[in-house]
Amino acid sequence: RHVGFNYYSYSAGDCLLTHDDTDQGRLLEGRRAPKRRIAVVTYFHEEWQPDWGGELIIYERRADRAGGPIDLMPTHCIEPRPGSLIMFTVPRFHRVCRVDPTAGEHRRLSIAGWFMTEHS
Repeated sequence: RHVGFNYYSYSAGDCLLTHDDTDQGRLLEGRRAPKRRIAVVTYFHEEWQPDWGGELIIYERRADRAGGPIDLMPTHCIEPRPGSLIMFTVPRFHRVCRVDPTAGEHRRLSIAGWFMTEHS
């Protein structure tokens, strides 16, 4: 079992495009990297107003269409409240909405982590 963490700082205009946190096939020291199973996000900025954006959008994947694009439906829109903690299983498509210019010098600060396993 493994864990990994990253620090993120989003300023006005920043966002993160839709992705599912998988790292399939990547090699680490000549071996397959552990697979992410659970994602954790916590926010540690001191202040955040709802109109500043930066929400975490979590999607449900609908049935795939043969040869077509992935069909996603948003199921959760989570405001980045200071001190809150979010957990979800991986893979799960999600994104971070753009931080609005009205946030000024405020930054959306978070730590994201993953609980990983070496087996399928």
